[in-house]
Amino acid sequence: MQVLVLGAAAGGGFPQWNCNCPNCFNVRQDSADHQPRTQSSIALSVDGKQWLLCNASPDIRAQLNANPELWPGELRGSGIRGVLLVDAQIDHVTGLLSLREGCPLDVWCTPNVHSDLSSGFPLFPMLDHWGGLRWQPIGLEDNRDVAEFSIPFLPDIALTAFALHSNAPPYSPRRGSPSCGDNLGLYIVDRRSGKSLCYAPGLGNPTPLAMRFLNAADVVMVDGTLWEDDEMQRLGVGTSTGQQMGHLALNGSGGMCELLNELPSSTRRILIHINNTNPILDRASHAAKTLQASGIETAYDGMKFTL
Repeated sequence: MQVLVLGAAAGGGFPQWNCNCPNCFNVRQDSADHQPRTQSSIALSVDGKQWLLCNASPDIRAQLNANPELWPGELRGSGIRGVLLVDAQIDHVTGLLSLREGCPLDVWCTPNVHSDLSSGFPLFPMLDHWGGLRWQPIGLEDNRDVAEFSIPFLPDIALTAFALHSNAPPYSPRRGSPSCGDNLGLYIVDRRSGKSLCYAPGLGNPTPLAMRFLNAADVVMVDGTLWEDDEMQRLGVGTSTGQQMGHLALNGSGGMCELLNELPSSTRRILIHINNTNPILDRASHAAKTLQASGIETAYDGMKFTL
């Protein structure tokens, strides 16, 4: 299984267009220690030709242009054969609008996500005008917190969706009181190699269920949004804490770094969905050096690996 990181930043990207925090200032100055990143998304393939997008960020057009694997190989077409959405957050779904010329398009998501994208942010009915999105349900509902499924163009790949405890998007009626199916993680196994990836960019609460899959995976790719819970407040660029937004801070007791350091020593650990304020985006920072010393990687646009 081939894994391609299309974008590694949180909503707004890096630099964020309206932000002049130290990180955003320095990346605009072409600092050697700051690497631009687009908004979070990965792609999966078994043959390097047919790809599943895991989330469709607002930066999808730039991401497709930057990765020859996804270029059309015929007069009209694309390597994209479908999209899987782990939630209905705006930075994970807005790219569907830019894929309208490729409709009809298969989209795998939970009933909760489908509901939010049919009402509060009605992408499904909007795109009917271009041929539509064909909903492929992932059965996380009615308190069923695990669902096994497959993707036709990913032979020998077994996928398991599991519920994450995070938050629903602002346009959801469940904002502030999310339910099963608002956020999911993916446990993905290549039956040929026996290797596995746990992809959980919205992991905000390390429940026993989430830890079960993190401990089983050869590679984990998880939420790296903030270094400190009150980071955005400290910098004066926001009023919400990480917990309020559904994110687990990296630093401190009970933080994501501590969680990752408790995984088996053979586990490859990668952070994705990194906010522009996070000091780990400065490779010269104490935070970045702390990660490096722990063997925790920071995802970047164009990162590739095979399982």
